[in-house]
Amino acid sequence: MRQFEVAAGGSLAGTLRVPGDKSVSHRAIMFSAIAEGSSRITGFLESADCLATLKAFESMGVDYRSEGDALIVDGRGLHGLCAPSGALDLGNSGTSMRLLSGLMAGQSFDSVLTGDASLSRRPMRRVIDPLTRMGARISAQDGERAPLTIHGGQTLQAIDYTPPVASAQIKSCVLLAGLYAQGTTTVHEPGVSRDHTERMLDAFGVRLEREGATLSLAGGQPLHAFDVAVPADLSSAAFFLVGACIGHGSRLRLTDVGINPTRRGVIDILQAMGARITLSNERLQAGEPVADIDVQASDLHGIDIGADMVELAIDEFPALFVAAACARGTTRLTGAAELRVKESDRIAVMAEGLRTLGVEVSVADDGMTVVGRPDADAFHGGRIASHEDHRIAMAFAMAGLRSSAPIVIDDCDYVDTSFPGFVALARGVGLSIAARQAS
Repeated sequence: MRQFEVAAGGSLAGTLRVPGDKSVSHRAIMFSAIAEGSSRITGFLESADCLATLKAFESMGVDYRSEGDALIVDGRGLHGLCAPSGALDLGNSGTSMRLLSGLMAGQSFDSVLTGDASLSRRPMRRVIDPLTRMGARISAQDGERAPLTIHGGQTLQAIDYTPPVASAQIKSCVLLAGLYAQGTTTVHEPGVSRDHTERMLDAFGVRLEREGATLSLAGGQPLHAFDVAVPADLSSAAFFLVGACIGHGSRLRLTDVGINPTRRGVIDILQAMGARITLSNERLQAGEPVADIDVQASDLHGIDIGADMVELAIDEFPALFVAAACARGTTRLTGAAELRVKESDRIAVMAEGLRTLGVEVSVADDGMTVVGRPDADAFHGGRIASHEDHRIAMAFAMAGLRSSAPIVIDDCDYVDTSFPGFVALARGVGLSIAARQAS
């Protein structure tokens, strides 16, 4: 496994574009594959997670090719997928497994969805239950974990469903199954969640009705090919936003970043903490709002972050915890139990790492309290276990900017699941980071 070694101190400066948005890239492949005609995708994130989605559809007969900087996907229509010869290995990607569960429930053939050890520990009952109510037949390890065996040839019926938690993955799973269901499927969102699925389904010609927090979709609607320009990923940009905020003298511009209002919580939280962040050149790109973001070194202060902000920044909290450690005062997060069941238990793992670096923290079932250290050196050096979680590894890499000694981060191979080229981009804007094989 690879390690990251980050030298103490430094600042970030310059201009960069982080890779394409992972959530949008997943959906662009899925919807192009079941559309009628050929779709052109630019900015596709060639990460391990997104490539797992692409390979899954290739194994079901979907052809694709590269043309310059674009990926061309030849759609097979709503009912044109073929039975794969083996299990669909989705690696570490929870998005792939949960969204594909809905799509595969409507197919005429059986399928098996599997993944790595980390993905096999993640809860899938949250998608199994609504799909079962729609008439799907799904077998799972211990009733809720991968591998999932989805039995094809079932007649799905539309349902009226309220998920137990606000989750774009649950909502998207049910809507995708709804495309194959008889009747109109309705989802009542218990809170705000990412709306990439709704935006992209609309772009592919599917009509959705929205009234307040309720979404409805009639089954049987075809998708039509569409050219998708994938914006830069805000979740990847978040590490550099935090790094520029905490690195003394930093000044950084991130270009073409997706600022979808259902997931821009990291920007809003950092600004509430006093971050000097400004947006410019705001525009729409394939239905997604995009902007250039300027950020510079900031005097951060602690805040209280409640449940209303959690889903808007669910993937960015590892980076936000690092920002909190550098702030004046105390930051308190509540209502974030979902962090316990991500690629790792991100509350426990971040608390463990912050304590290793000398930060005072306390944890609860649904959150964490971080006592900031606004001194020049907020962190001691030390060795961090990332627990094979890509976002943990990248968050602690940025902590090196305010450390008194080097930080070594173990088990960093999984960074490629979301951010291939992270080390090179980070070095290019001033982070003193090296990757090496662990001895």
